[in-house]
Order: sequence, then C-alpha cells, then structure tokens
Amino acid sequence: MIVYPNAKINLGLNVVEKRPDGYHNLETVFYPIPLQDGIEISSADACESDYTLKVTGNVLDGSPDDNLVIRAYKLLRREHNIPPCSFTVFKHIPTGAGLGGGSSDAAFTIKALNERFSLNLTNEQMESYASQIGADCAFFVRNTPVLATGIGNVFEPINLSLSGKTLVLVKPDIFVSTPDAYRLVTPKQPEVSLREVLAQPISTWKDSLKNDFEPSVFAKYPEIAGIKDMLYDLGAEYASMSGSGSSVYGIFESPVEHVDELFAGYFCRQRQLE
Repeated sequence: MIVYPNAKINLGLNVVEKRPDGYHNLETVFYPIPLQDGIEISSADACESDYTLKVTGNVLDGSPDDNLVIRAYKLLRREHNIPPCSFTVFKHIPTGAGLGGGSSDAAFTIKALNERFSLNLTNEQMESYASQIGADCAFFVRNTPVLATGIGNVFEPINLSLSGKTLVLVKPDIFVSTPDAYRLVTPKQPEVSLREVLAQPISTWKDSLKNDFEPSVFAKYPEIAGIKDMLYDLGAEYASMSGSGSSVYGIFESPVEHVDELFAGYFCRQRQLE
C-alpha cells in the first residue's frame, strides 16, 4: 500500500494568550496543499523486529523510533492486531518549514494501517490517536480546511476554498526555532476574528490577515522577509510565512512564469490549489 501525505499552510496565525502550562493558545486556519511525501507500507512477517524503516529523499536526523511514522505504527500496534511492517518513506515536504510534513506522515500512516488491516476505526478514533502524536496531526485525518484554536488542536470546519488559485511555495535554507519564535511574540486578542477576515475577498487579506510570528522572525532573518516581498512584487494576491517558518507562500490568480529561476537556490514549488 502506498499513500501520499500532503502538506498544509497556515492562513493567518494569531497568538492569543499564554496558557498556565506554558503553551500558547492560537487562532489559525489549516489549509491542505498538494505537496506530498510518499509512504509505502508492506507486511514484514519475517522481520526480526517489529518494523523496518527506510527513508529516502530529504533524509531525516534522529533514530527510527523518533520517526512519526513509526510512532504512529507503535501507537496503533499496542491496541490492535497489526503484524510487523516495512515502511519506506520518501520525504519531499521540507522539514522545519511550518508545513506539517511529519504530522501528515503520521496521520496518513494511521489511516493506511486502518485500511490495510481492517481496524474499522472511525475518523474520531483516528483523530484521537493522531492527537497523541502532535497538536496539528489530527487535522490530516479529514484533511479539509479548518479553523484551529487551542494549541492548534481544536478544529472547526470553515467554508473556504482557494480552488483554482496558484500557490508558489519557497523555503530558504534557514531553520527557525519554534520555541524561540513563541518567546519573541507578545500574545494578544485580535481585533477582528480570523473567520471574519477570511470571509472577505482575498484582495483585502494583505492588510488584515496577519501571522504574529513574522515581525520577530523577519527581524532576525531578513532573507525570509525578502522572499515575501518578492512574491508580492511578482503579483501575489496574498503572501505569508507559514506557521513559524521558514517557508513562505504566495497565492496567485494564475501560474508564475520562470518561478524556479526566480527563486534559484531555494526549495521552490508551484502548485494549483484544489
């Protein structure tokens, strides 16, 4: 079985308050985008251990036990009759980009194991498992646009479609520490709710749809700010950093010519949104 976990972008991100447990409550919209990893899952009955893991493409640091695909597999295997499995993961979604690639890999693994081994789990049950792995992981079970609140783990459906628009995604070779990004943000309640902002035409978003991480991240990494400016110079209807970075995206009415040349030296992909 082969599945293709996709990435997401954040449309707006308001850090609204710091919680007593040290985490932050936020308000953002998760929107799925057609940038994908690949995961092949097969039975490995002759395997000496519970699993084998091979990662190709953007090879990850850390031990196999830390891989979110394996964490998802072990989580389900503790409570369900799942045999030893072999996993081959092709990493195409860049890491440390604010795109949720690892969370998506985990959620799609849960969905694939549910189907392959006839576990008969409901979406709610799969979301419960996924939420034990990461705050945004459960989003990828249903994989439709949601307004996310809490620590990014409370989802409400939102009627929002960017279908037919062109997404240009650019990631520089810069690592932004998420804990550091949170430390430099002053939480505040937004004057206008995100749902209200996104109900307005996309032409108005540039002045009203904000990512609270941008001021401090841009001050430390002007190169990321420069990418956002360049996307607007190319005619983006809206451009923003996703999450705490370091990827930046632009939403365009139509495809951009020579985009790979314009962003040579960066990870850059152009996709039509669905």
